[in-house]
Amino acid sequence: MTGRTGVVSAGVLAVTYVEDGPADGWPVVLVHGFPYDVHAYDEVVPRLTARGARVVRPYLRGYGPTRFLSASTPRSGQQAALGSDLLALLDALDLEAPIVAGYDWGGLSSCVAAVLWPQRLRGLVAMAGYDVIDVAAQREPQDPALEHAVWYQHLLQTERGRAVLATHRRELCRMLWRQWSPRWRFDDATFDRTAASFDNPDFVDVVVHAYRHALGNASGDPVHDALEARLAQRPPITVPAVTLDGASDTLKPGGTADHAPLFTGRHEHRVVDAGHALPFEAPAAFADAVLTVDAWTRGPVHGAR
Repeated sequence: MTGRTGVVSAGVLAVTYVEDGPADGWPVVLVHGFPYDVHAYDEVVPRLTARGARVVRPYLRGYGPTRFLSASTPRSGQQAALGSDLLALLDALDLEAPIVAGYDWGGLSSCVAAVLWPQRLRGLVAMAGYDVIDVAAQREPQDPALEHAVWYQHLLQTERGRAVLATHRRELCRMLWRQWSPRWRFDDATFDRTAASFDNPDFVDVVVHAYRHALGNASGDPVHDALEARLAQRPPITVPAVTLDGASDTLKPGGTADHAPLFTGRHEHRVVDAGHALPFEAPAAFADAVLTVDAWTRGPVHGAR
């Protein structure tokens, strides 16, 4: 991985990030998911910087060298916290009207930011679809095949599950990589580069809270109650957006093309020959989605402050 590493105080975090490309380039923020980190975009970045982009890749709360500024801040992994972290980063780095792009937790946080603060963004790339969690719906039973695919979420509802993640985090995360991207043949070096980020002292707490809150089994941080209430209304995404599905992503059987009505701005949905780790598996397709949004929004900048 190339790039300039920086640390910035952003909201409740000291966020470590990697930056590539010209300082005066058009800004893009690439947001990783669970259980991944900024290395997911190693092959996406050069395709964007070659086209003049300033690319910022933050380590999320609970990952890598990013740290909470206060011991008293709840180690929440809820969606409003992740979206607020992204907004705070845009403020801290003075990123005006960037394109935000992500998958898994990164798609979630990017969609949350697009829903809550559309005036701050130029556009969005998200895998998969409208990736805002419907917490009320998550309390209802799903098709057994889908329940089977998200077995890890059920495991993490229990204290035994917390202990498994704490004790066997690398083994568990490697298993998830393989299950979610069944045709991706990653090597040990690729996994190990990312797995170092799971040693963050807050990793277990943030991950466990994320999935307990998403399934309605943990309270959120009260500071985010108003944002969660807004997200529960399922507002549409109005910024220009390209959404992606991995054709062999075991977490999204059937894909997310049916999310289209939730996008009221310019929108295109694409299916890519990849699994869940799409930026790793198909970096050219991910980069092309970002470049498409950039091309759509050249000229008067959507949402500029």
